[in-house]
Amino acid sequence: MTIVISLEQVSKKFILHHERPRSFQELAVSLFRRNNGSREEFWALQDVSFTVEQGEMVGLIGPNGAGKSSVLKIISHIIEPTSGCVKVNGQIGALLELGAGFHPDLTGYENIYLNGSILGLSRREIGRLLESIIDFAELERFIDMPVRNYSSGMLMRLGFSVATSFRPDVLLVDEVLAVGDQAFQDKCVQRITDLRHQGAAILFVSHDLESVRKLCDSCLWLEEGRVQAAGDNGTVIAAYLGHVWYDGELPPSVVTTDQGSRWGSGEIEITDVRFYDSDGRERQSFETGERMVVVADYVAHTRIHKPVFGMAIHRQDGVQVNEANTRFSHYDIDYVEGRGRIEYAVDLPLLDGIYHFSMAVYDDAIIHPYDHREQQFTFRVHRGAALERYGIVRVPCQWRLVHEGREEDGRS
Repeated sequence: MTIVISLEQVSKKFILHHERPRSFQELAVSLFRRNNGSREEFWALQDVSFTVEQGEMVGLIGPNGAGKSSVLKIISHIIEPTSGCVKVNGQIGALLELGAGFHPDLTGYENIYLNGSILGLSRREIGRLLESIIDFAELERFIDMPVRNYSSGMLMRLGFSVATSFRPDVLLVDEVLAVGDQAFQDKCVQRITDLRHQGAAILFVSHDLESVRKLCDSCLWLEEGRVQAAGDNGTVIAAYLGHVWYDGELPPSVVTTDQGSRWGSGEIEITDVRFYDSDGRERQSFETGERMVVVADYVAHTRIHKPVFGMAIHRQDGVQVNEANTRFSHYDIDYVEGRGRIEYAVDLPLLDGIYHFSMAVYDDAIIHPYDHREQQFTFRVHRGAALERYGIVRVPCQWRLVHEGREEDGRS
């Protein structure tokens, strides 16, 4: 595949001035001082390197101030790097800040032309796209109003519509989708998907880790301007969450391997997970519709009140199939202490494929992990008697044919 975005050891330094003159007199005096106020070097980015290929979507995650927005601004040429090499092949569409590129005194209609010209479009090209931009943004009634009267959601809709309507080769999205309502977010996701299929390279900054997990091919974790981890969504997000939960220090029990990730404080440990059929035979392979019983052994090193056990299933390609826990199932556990086991039984609706299983135990608020084993166990599903071949799950259904008074029923 063609590399569209390339950053090689990119760093960005800012100078922070902690003392500024408050009057012309102070300014004049400061000119004769040897030390003109307190100055501090701040490195927003340090030796950041990664690539994004044509048609690939990469998520950027990390806390506020990690350098995510600085990366996007350097790629879009809003700021220049202090050192390093940045290469971008193709036209850029950027949605970095609400209202960026819009003039508050101009109408939505006028700002479309202004924003389009900033993006390098001719007036004829903008005119050709004008109707579709307004239609996608759903702003027909308000397009002749000054944008200073727009809500944040209206600004986001207009900005996203302009930035994506001309089908850029590179799309940069910085968190702004969060202000849109659910219906418009769905439209944006579909537009992003269409752009990917057409070969656009997309960088997606978001604190919504589930959106990153679902939408992106891979992700990059930035912390204090440095790349902490890059690669598979599940592994990188797991490492980031472990870092957040433990105030920047991962406990020794947190490990990341080719068989998924594991983290937790260790008061309860999940020591083993096994799969059984309805006859109590341990198996790794099942058929669609067959009952699978998951048995997880644990040891609680101290008495833990109100623990919540949870599980999740992912298809081999990373698509999450489901997630369940004892709290959502109204199965309340008073306390655990010492050794024990928890069982989870399900009639598998899954179609043919390889699936990864996660098992975890958290506190009552489902915030603090005692032990989380992410995608560390695997089982196989064969189609068996089921005729369905495509998709993830088998959904029982009923067909009915009505033709000239004759009616026939059929089930699947």
